[in-house]
Parts: sequence; structure tokens; C-alpha cells
Amino acid sequence: MRVFLAGATGVIGSRLVPMLVAAGHEVAGTTRTPDKATTLEEMGATPVVVDVFDSEALRRAVVGFGPEMVIHQLTDLPDDATRLSGHLAANSRMRIEGAANLVAAARAAGATRLVAQSIAWEPAPGPTADGVASLERQMLDFGGTILRYGQFYGPGTFHPHKAPVAPRVHLDTAAWLTMDALHLEPGVYAVTDDGIAAL
Repeated sequence: MRVFLAGATGVIGSRLVPMLVAAGHEVAGTTRTPDKATTLEEMGATPVVVDVFDSEALRRAVVGFGPEMVIHQLTDLPDDATRLSGHLAANSRMRIEGAANLVAAARAAGATRLVAQSIAWEPAPGPTADGVASLERQMLDFGGTILRYGQFYGPGTFHPHKAPVAPRVHLDTAAWLTMDALHLEPGVYAVTDDGIAAL
């Protein structure tokens, strides 16, 4: 398939790109940072430097690539967990406005599959809960597949050395299970170290 991966240089996206390429898919991957375009090329993807909040630029990029599947792995989180509270509103905006722009671009491109990252735990009322609810509603309205990941752990996460409380999933496990999930029927699934479970 032709796959447009939004968030291709994130902790999951950077693992998915080489796996998708190895599986024979033609992949376009987004990054906000021009310096990371070379990394995507080296992994075998077509780099797309775009700000997802620029709806017109994103639409042109997705339509121009003509994907059958669009994968949403976009987040706006800090590298340091101690700064997380200051990023909740930005990450919520990514889930609301960023997702809306990506869904609109997928529709314009005629994509038939949409897969999106969500979370497997119940957030407290506030920006995170609002963002998750909006993201999932938009994906289901499209007829997409929602992957509710457990807390990530492994290199580059908030839990690099020790597994957090459940629900949890190691990054490598999450990437492999995401590849399996690309063939699932639309719906909502939990993705944890225990595997994939329909919800």
C-alpha cells in the first residue's frame, strides 16, 4: 500500500517507518524538523516537512502522495516528564485540531484506511480527556481504527529503564502490534504487552 505516516519521527513512528518499508509499502512520513528529513530518506521513506496545523499545506502533501492508508502518530509532548503538565494543552490541540486537519486531508486524498494513536487509560477531566474524546470521535466518524496504547516504556520514553504500571506496552512491542493492527477491521483496540484486544 501507499501509506502516509504523520508523526514519522516520533518514538513509534520512527520504528514503524523501516517496518512498513520492509513489508513492501510505499511510505511518506512527516516531520516538523527539516533536519530529520534525511533520516526519513535513509529509512526508505519519502520525507514530508509540514506543520499539521497548516491545513492547506497538509492537504496538498497528503493528496499529492495519494495514500490508501493514513496513520496518525502525532503528539506534542516534551522529552522530560517533569515538563509534561506544561504540554497538556498543546498535546490536546494536536489531538483536536491536528487530527481534524489530517482527517480532512485523508478524505481529500481518497484514503480508505485511517489508523490513529490513542491511550488505554482513563484520563482525568481536562485537556487530555477533551483531546482524546475529540480524536476518537473524529476517527470513528471516518470509519477508522483507534489503537489505545498502554503507557510506553523503553528508550526515548518517560519510562526508559523501568516498566510503568499497567496498562503498558514496550515501544518495540507497540510497533510490531501496530503493524498487525493495520489489517484489522475498523474499531477500537487496546494495544498492551498482552497483545491487541478489541474493545
